Amino acid sequence: MRSLTPALPLFILALTATANGEDSTDDGLRLTLSAEELLEQRPFARNEVAEESLSLEEAVARALEGNRGLRAERLQTAIAGTFEVQERAVFDPALFADIDIYRDRETDESEGFTRDSFFSERRGQVGLQQSLPTGTDLTLSVRSSRANSSFQDQSEYTTRAGLSLTQALLRGGRIESNLVRLRQASLDVEASEYEVRGFVEQLITDVESRYWDLVLADEQIAIFEEALAVASQQLDETERRIRAGDRPETEAVSARAEMALRRQGLIDARSERALAQDALARLLQGDGDLWDTRLEARSEPDLQRYHLEPLDTYVALARDHRADLNETRLRVQRDELEVIRTRNGLLPRLDFFVTVGQSGYAETFGQTFRASQGDGYDLAAGLRFDMPIGNRAAEAQHTRARLTRLQIQETLANIEQLAIEDVRARWFDAARIREQIQAQKETVELQEELLRVEQTRFRVGAGTALAVSQAQRDLLESRLNLTETVVRFRQLSTELLNASGTLLLHRGIDAPGAERVEIRL
Repeated sequence: MRSLTPALPLFILALTATANGEDSTDDGLRLTLSAEELLEQRPFARNEVAEESLSLEEAVARALEGNRGLRAERLQTAIAGTFEVQERAVFDPALFADIDIYRDRETDESEGFTRDSFFSERRGQVGLQQSLPTGTDLTLSVRSSRANSSFQDQSEYTTRAGLSLTQALLRGGRIESNLVRLRQASLDVEASEYEVRGFVEQLITDVESRYWDLVLADEQIAIFEEALAVASQQLDETERRIRAGDRPETEAVSARAEMALRRQGLIDARSERALAQDALARLLQGDGDLWDTRLEARSEPDLQRYHLEPLDTYVALARDHRADLNETRLRVQRDELEVIRTRNGLLPRLDFFVTVGQSGYAETFGQTFRASQGDGYDLAAGLRFDMPIGNRAAEAQHTRARLTRLQIQETLANIEQLAIEDVRARWFDAARIREQIQAQKETVELQEELLRVEQTRFRVGAGTALAVSQAQRDLLESRLNLTETVVRFRQLSTELLNASGTLLLHRGIDAPGAERVEIRL
């Protein structure tokens, strides 16, 4: 609640100047200004180069288009998508090639003479290899060589075409374990979409909250300006009565103090408006500059458009639609996949391999493709086995994966409880404030009537200026409380929709992550 206690130094200065019958201090600073002069003073005015009027919907749309934080958040989904492409590329075919040259020269000086001999070979290979999700590795290659030696008059060419297949039988032999990395990367992309959705919901909540702060600041300024004008009229009337001899001179003290209080409140209200505008401008501006633009809010907090559904409705919606809950459910699925991957690592490696090929020999490279072995071929097949003794590393990885899965499951349950608490707290707060609005409206009406009574009593000489000032102060406080309550209810309505995960649905904004995530494998 706003404190209306006067600042002691200002009150003492005003009292001293009045008691001495002076309107200024020794240095010429005036302490008693008219209401018109006080209203014209704007200590927090900025050199604004433009003015822009915004509705609430326009402010939200502008934030979604230009907010720098949202731009950065959107890039996270694209970054996560690159990891999915990277994992998918594991199963892409790859082209390989290599070439090498070998040369051997020997000198034999035995039996009384020297003899030189040499052997050289040039070899090249080109092929295609691919790994399949079934745990199968395929390699298709063509290898060619040319050999020269001192024992042959002509070069000898050899070409071999072959196919190799390796099939994992135990470790790496199941499709679900081989696709774990790809499925995890896909879940990361989906989780990033829920992160963006949660960021957008919070951004809209912040924009609407700052927008209503600006509306509240404008309303407060208007209330204080009106109250200052009323206090000025009361002071004028009091001074006329003092000059007429109907009132003692001390009656003017309370009236002047009341004007000082109104001026204090007006200064604070203008300062709060400057802060509220900067907070809203930061959320809205993208490549432009809104710091020196005066933003005017033209939407009003129409309470008839917003009503509270039953508490259970918001709780049920939160379980299905909250972005943080759905993102955590995706993390649970990711850790379940990690258990599958590490369980596969507990198995020994047992691979079956087979290699089949056919070679051709000739005196030229081109003839090697036509000069084959006929029905002849080369074939190799077998099994390879590999098992670390103890397999402690794989055991540790699998244990860690299982513990992490339990941890994320407990985290999910905790987040769900926190979400329900968040929804219930905001619902109770909104319901309380909604009930207070009508009561505060009645309070304002009664305070207005009380002020009229005190003013009437003062005019007929039965009341005092102090009683009128107190009534004015009570009316001002009740009007400020009503304005703050109305705006706060409007803000809580948005916060409640955000807490239930349905803010984007109510605002008609389409974004990924609107459906509940079901934990599945």
